[in-house]
Amino acid sequence: QVQLVESGGGLVQAGGSLRLSCAASGRTFSNYAMGWFRQAPGKEREFVAAISWSGGSTAYADSVKGRFTMSRDNAKNTVYLQMNSLKPDDTAVYYCAAESSPQLLTKGYEYDYWGQGTQVTVSS
Repeated sequence: QVQLVESGGGLVQAGGSLRLSCAASGRTFSNYAMGWFRQAPGKEREFVAAISWSGGSTAYADSVKGRFTMSRDNAKNTVYLQMNSLKPDDTAVYYCAAESSPQLLTKGYEYDYWGQGTQVTVSS
């Protein structure tokens, strides 16, 4: 079992920045691929970013490419999502996900472990 706890969400004006954190516990964190997903009201959950277990590979949704950066610190069992140039369309609950895999995973069904989510609200 892996437990995931997100933090860092909040209210920010358009153009601003936030950094989300996801702290993991329970298993060897460095064996897990990690991802960030988000779900806006009335919409389906969508992929945001993913990182391989080594941190050597990342992937991003087209809508956030160039604005968001995902990273991980295996010594701290934590992944981060740095979000810059935020837009109102980025408003959503952001979820962290984990899966024991050496691959870069970009589909929600590929992950077994999920956090409880953190709200990000971007005002115009």
